[in-house]
Amino acid sequence: MINLLINVDHVGTLRNAREETFPDPVHAAARCEQAGADGIVFHLREDRRHITERDVRLLAETVEGKLDFELSTEEEVVSICADVAPDLATLVPERREEVTTEGGLDVIANRQRLETVTQRLYDAGVTQVSLFVEPIPDQIEAAAEVGANCVELHTGDFAEAPTEAVRRDEARQLAEGAKAAHEAGLRVHAGHGLNYRNFPLFRETVPHVAEVSIGFAVMARAILVGMDQAVRDMCATVKDAQS
Repeated sequence: MINLLINVDHVGTLRNAREETFPDPVHAAARCEQAGADGIVFHLREDRRHITERDVRLLAETVEGKLDFELSTEEEVVSICADVAPDLATLVPERREEVTTEGGLDVIANRQRLETVTQRLYDAGVTQVSLFVEPIPDQIEAAAEVGANCVELHTGDFAEAPTEAVRRDEARQLAEGAKAAHEAGLRVHAGHGLNYRNFPLFRETVPHVAEVSIGFAVMARAILVGMDQAVRDMCATVKDAQS
């Protein structure tokens, strides 16, 4: 059974756009869990464009399911993550000028720093450390070598494919990546751009996935139908794709 974690970053984006105190990502996280989500994801960026340290502390105190803290290897953010010690820390690439995360980590080129941060997070009590990677066997092998016990496969190219044929080809590449990760002893997560329409093909094609992170699609739907319904719909989509 695949766990569904909901990313609440975009609630923070909306709040911060008007420098308001609402809508509150912490409140949104509670509604997501009440509607059936297995856990919550957030990304504490260096520029704090959506989630703030205040949000991090409150989410750590209030989330009842699994908490996934996405972060770069920047020292201040790593220190906050180590202090909070979430259930899962997912290391991702980050550029200030990007609108959203644009691709996977180059684990091979950043091996030494990733190994140091991974061990530091384990020492702080984080039980799962995941690296956000492309479905490339060499990068997945390097993730295992630096000490990660999970990888999150970047599904953005699959989600943004211009044609169904290209999407199916991207799904096959994800399947190969998932198989490589599974054989390397890594827990397989996936995320970026997954939504109500493309998830069934993803689940049909890609094996070994234990967990998915979905945010924007759910938050966009919530504007029209409400948070509870949007989360329930996504939970049903994940469940139906597995039955």
